Amino acid sequence: FFFKGIILEYVQGGEPKTRSIDLLDLRPDTDAVALVEEIRKAEPLITASCKEHVIHLVRRLQEKLGEKEDHKFYLFKVLRAHVLPLTNVAFNKSGSRFITGSYDRTCKVWDTASGEELRTLEGHGNVVYAIAFNNPYGDKIATGSFDKTCKLWSTETGKCYYTFRGHSAEIVCLSFNLQSTLVATGSMDTTAKLWDIEKGEEIVTLSGHSAEIIALSFNTTGDRIITGSFDHTVAVWDVGTGRMLHALIGHRGEISSAQFNWDCSLIVTGSMDKTCMLWNAMTGTHIATLTGHSDEILDVCFDYAGQRIATASADGSARVYNAETKKCIAKLEGHGGEISKVCFNPKGNRILTASSDKTARLWDAATGHCLQILEGHTDEIFSCAFNYKGNIIITGSKDNTCRIWH
Repeated sequence: FFFKGIILEYVQGGEPKTRSIDLLDLRPDTDAVALVEEIRKAEPLITASCKEHVIHLVRRLQEKLGEKEDHKFYLFKVLRAHVLPLTNVAFNKSGSRFITGSYDRTCKVWDTASGEELRTLEGHGNVVYAIAFNNPYGDKIATGSFDKTCKLWSTETGKCYYTFRGHSAEIVCLSFNLQSTLVATGSMDTTAKLWDIEKGEEIVTLSGHSAEIIALSFNTTGDRIITGSFDHTVAVWDVGTGRMLHALIGHRGEISSAQFNWDCSLIVTGSMDKTCMLWNAMTGTHIATLTGHSDEILDVCFDYAGQRIATASADGSARVYNAETKKCIAKLEGHGGEISKVCFNPKGNRILTASSDKTARLWDAATGHCLQILEGHTDEIFSCAFNYKGNIIITGSKDNTCRIWH
């Protein structure tokens, strides 16, 4: 993994389990063998047979950490993706494919290297709004539509496996769990639903919000899911039972974004009340309120290591906070319009922002310096993403095009 951590998957008493091991202190000069010995003392799961593999993983991580980075991105291709505006863009894990959703009721699958359209997923009766690959596998795609259904597709053949029906209003967000056994859908009908990918049936409805659900996110281990709503709250649910475990109450405006950190210990929430809040994921208690923005927060995210939080605001700026000290460590200023999306590259040293000023910008996460302005779109950019290596960017705009930057 890029991010400084390893997920162990193992079977105990016939039950598959996962456990994440933190490697936040890893440096290029750390002795990998000694480190793995340390981990083994605390972690009996790492048997002698898989020790070599773990050492190999740690060494690969170190190589990544040691690489120098001054990559400049150049426009590779403009894709006139759809006849109507795009709603979303998303990469598969390796970045070899990406998908675009559109108001034209389709989702298109693209080859990143050539910029060629591979297939069009047709069948929805209205806007295709929420889209996702089942990363890390990438062999399936889920599309959520204003037609109130979610469809599950084969990436390779474009065949529709299932149409999930049951919501009584538009589906506006969706997510696969990392284990690729479930897809979750969030709807304007105030509920979220969990669907079984193998059987093609609904497992449970998460009911409890009093207004639209516009954000949802599984934790890494897949036993919890959070939903963010226009009712100003975020709910933490037990995936197995569908029970609400915690209601995160404190925001004074609609929730715009909510996410777990990588080790599932923290939750970050962004709201129209101009603040971002940090919560203990286990207890649901409020840890801190991150302030400083003068307008609505439209997006928030953790870096993969969970050490930093980035916020994007309608005030035209983005900010970086230290998750440990809760201090603002950088202000990303320069956009001429609201910033609707923010994300870290996988390494965590770069931040990408998408703005209504028709540009996307690349920033140094530590200093807040603007490293590059990605120009050329003729209308608002509402979506941006890095591939897993961090050397390709896609931007999606209201100008009906998608741009690939290498």
